[in-house]
Amino acid sequence: MTQPSLATHEVFNQSPPFEDVDLFTVDRPLVEAVRANGGAAAERELSAFGTQWGSAAMADRGRLANENTPKLRTFDAKGNRRDQVEFHPAYHELMAHSAHAGVHNSTWTASGKPAGDAAEVIRAAKFYMAAQVETGHLCPITMTRASVGALAMQPDLLARVMPVLATKSYDPGFAPWWGKRGMTLGMGMTEKQGGTDVRANMTRAVRDGDAYRITGHKWFMSAPMCDAFLVLAQAEQGLTCFFMPRFTPDGSINAIQFQRLKDKLGNRSNASSEVEFTGAYAERVGEEGKGIRTIIQMVQLTRQDCAIASVGLMRSGLAHALHHARHRSVFQKHLADQPLMQAVLSDMALHVEASTALVMRLCRAFDRTPHDTGEAAYMRLLTPAIKYWTCKSAPPFLFEAMECLGGNGYVEDGILARHYREAPVNAIWEGSGNVMCLDVLRALSREPDAATTVLQALAADTKGLPGAGEAAAFIGKTFRRTDGEQIARLAVEKLALLAAAAALNGVSPRQAELFAATRLAADHASMYGAVELGSGDVRALLERALP
Repeated sequence: MTQPSLATHEVFNQSPPFEDVDLFTVDRPLVEAVRANGGAAAERELSAFGTQWGSAAMADRGRLANENTPKLRTFDAKGNRRDQVEFHPAYHELMAHSAHAGVHNSTWTASGKPAGDAAEVIRAAKFYMAAQVETGHLCPITMTRASVGALAMQPDLLARVMPVLATKSYDPGFAPWWGKRGMTLGMGMTEKQGGTDVRANMTRAVRDGDAYRITGHKWFMSAPMCDAFLVLAQAEQGLTCFFMPRFTPDGSINAIQFQRLKDKLGNRSNASSEVEFTGAYAERVGEEGKGIRTIIQMVQLTRQDCAIASVGLMRSGLAHALHHARHRSVFQKHLADQPLMQAVLSDMALHVEASTALVMRLCRAFDRTPHDTGEAAYMRLLTPAIKYWTCKSAPPFLFEAMECLGGNGYVEDGILARHYREAPVNAIWEGSGNVMCLDVLRALSREPDAATTVLQALAADTKGLPGAGEAAAFIGKTFRRTDGEQIARLAVEKLALLAAAAALNGVSPRQAELFAATRLAADHASMYGAVELGSGDVRALLERALP
């Protein structure tokens, strides 16, 4: 018997899913930014990655990994302490695809040295695309990649770890790291009483032969199923960095006891734990008392990834909003042809284009830092400023993207609600906004000559752009003030905007002129779409964003 037709259930005037696309070639600002920063030779590789991650199958994995959140299994059926976290298979598939593409290690050689050439730029393009699909699994990916920067302070340990870390295999098995096909590393710094002030840490490390035994806690330790962690603890000479594996050298489970998993706003596919160490085995990384200096090598790289992921989230929000507006009709026109919607979308596209150029320019500095003092100074001064601006920009941007879809953007059936919940973590993790501003001030005070050189280079790269000269003068004047901390946020934001204009000028001078005119020469309105752009510029921005 045939079912009666339901006349009210006919679906029309809805956009098709934005999937089965090449996330690289469809993103002209990304292609041009990668090319401008030395990554042109990898375009075929990046297109293959973009096609895979832009598929409907990958989108479905991202959805499943977030709908089926991790579960903590403290004991096995016989009462033995295990402290294992179970994940949905989709999470493991995402991890495997990222590892296979080298997102967790491709910026290093097999011996743990910087890979050079454009490795940072190429890897960043992959990270940016993966963030558009599922950001939670990128937490252990990012920490694994960044851990090598800290492990380099202990060459003998790095030499033992790299043969496993350098593979492109993902091995989710719960077993000692030295016997696995591949490994991941996490980190644990913050404690209940300290948070950002890690010098207030109370976790203690006591020497035990060539190793240490650590007793204490961490209030926030993400990715607890990593094979090892870099943690901070107080040793005899002061705060020290340690390598703490899940298994001790004799193969027994280390005394790392997870108290619970955090119930987070977003980042839900990724497990984050509260943990107690009850005499846990660990090896020292770097000198005793030099823990912050050691782990900051890792933190700088994770901050870089926070910025890249935030821009990736904004790019995804823009792409979904523009795709929807081109298929949705309202008042006898496609939504994308309505003047107010064009104003909103083009303003958003300009923001994403500048942000993309900026993070790729930052990654070029990371590539060149080992042999270029100017690029090293750019990296040290601009990393916290760029993290500040891009990560702070993402939540309101994604709210605007959701509004472009109306109710369809607000419901969990689509990806934008998840992006919106995900966005704040990048601003909070690895140093909140105030910490980023203080780090910029610290870089200025420690290396005033190098900072001056960077500012002069930015001024030269933006010469002739509207408002750029005035912005550069304001930044220099503000940073020389004795009470600079009180207005540091304004100065750091101006610094990021100037750097974005400079980066964009090296990719697309016309877009750089528009960006400078609307962000430097005038205060940008708090709402997108409140700037006036010519009709030709509007069309060009939207076509560049999504053909």
